Amino acid sequence: MLGCDKECASVTATTENPTKTFQWKMVTTWPPNFPIFQEAIEQMSKDLEMMSNGRLKVQVFAGGELVPPLETFNAVSQGSVQMGHGAAYYWAGKVPAAQFMSAVPFGMTAKGMNAWFYGGGGLELWRKIYKDFNVIPFPAGNTGVQMGGWFNKKIEKMEDLKGLKMRIPGLGGKVLAKAGGTPVLLAGGEIYTALERGTIDATEWVGPFHDERLGLYRAAKYYYYPGWHEPGTTLELIVNAKAWEELPEDLKKIVEVAARSSNQWMYSQFEAFNIKALRELKEKYKVEVLPFPPAVLKELKQLTQQVLDEEAVKDPAFKEVYDSFTQFKTDNAAWNLISDDAYNAALQP
Repeated sequence: MLGCDKECASVTATTENPTKTFQWKMVTTWPPNFPIFQEAIEQMSKDLEMMSNGRLKVQVFAGGELVPPLETFNAVSQGSVQMGHGAAYYWAGKVPAAQFMSAVPFGMTAKGMNAWFYGGGGLELWRKIYKDFNVIPFPAGNTGVQMGGWFNKKIEKMEDLKGLKMRIPGLGGKVLAKAGGTPVLLAGGEIYTALERGTIDATEWVGPFHDERLGLYRAAKYYYYPGWHEPGTTLELIVNAKAWEELPEDLKKIVEVAARSSNQWMYSQFEAFNIKALRELKEKYKVEVLPFPPAVLKELKQLTQQVLDEEAVKDPAFKEVYDSFTQFKTDNAAWNLISDDAYNAALQP
């Protein structure tokens, strides 16, 4: 039939073998049984099998069970597994622009990130920068605003950051380096031991719920806020491009919907569980929860601008994403000024 090439191809893809099954593997950057993070991916696997009536089965491997946690991107890119879950800033050395797709210091919160991805062109740019690596990304989780981290000394001025060895990934690590500190990249399972043994002086992780579960309050005395380095960290589902193209259209849609579901579920869980955990850290474990001094935050924000500008000069793809992100952030802030910000101000006594 004339004029139906695209539609007919889609119909053929979904009906040529409706009983064909796909046996996939997914690797993650998270430790086994890690609440919310790994929990959501295990549930996603079950959902995919149920929604596809058993046609798409995904076996999930936690970080280190099949490949090292920080090799997740490479494993999916090379096609040794079909799917992965992690955070895009873990691949900063390979794809610098990917850092915008996870967290940017003094960037947008979860609300703004989701708006940029789904309505502001962010997801299209994300897929563009991953295309050469044969990887297709989907937003699949958000931690919300994180905490600033655990420190073994008080941070009262910028000089206190000099010489500080801190586990902090991505662009936040570059900002710390510019402030005179030493950023260290460690997988989640290595953090507590490194902090306890003094291999690092400080660490950021996620938020009260996960920080309490990891026992970081036993290894450091001071707990700082806000998470200037990760105001709305997006997590990603990544799929090998060749494997993706082998899926019929209905299974592609199921994967897309499952990713969106995980994106919302994770964020809701973080918001709900952090409330109770913060209370316990303060009341049960007597953790000293402190704000970063305004002068420190102001200087870190200036250093962030320098880092972003320097990175944009080095990499055209980084600059393209940076420009899009910055414009959307500016527009988003203008809207928030008379929506969320104005409402929150109205709640004040």
